[in-house]
Amino acid sequence: MKLITDGLHKAFENRTRLGIMSALSVNSMLDFNALKEYLDITDGNLATHLKSLESEAFIGVKKSFIGKKPNTKYFMTKAGKKAFDDHLKALELLIKIRKQS
Repeated sequence: MKLITDGLHKAFENRTRLGIMSALSVNSMLDFNALKEYLDITDGNLATHLKSLESEAFIGVKKSFIGKKPNTKYFMTKAGKKAFDDHLKALELLIKIRKQS
């Protein structure tokens, strides 16, 4: 039986990027430290995956200052929401097909 993989996106194969998108799907915006805590990963690891998602235009960045301290927040773009929703639907379909076999 051939597996249906339409809708799966390579960007979400990594569990960290999947975690970032999951967190942003239920929060309109999260800052770097909140994402780091939520995913329990290092600064460098998170930064690498954020850059990857940003280069795909799946997340956007808003930079500001809190007092004199820089604060970087991330949000899911419309393109990111569509790609993530398509990815989840494809996974659900694969699970459904697997259960039927």
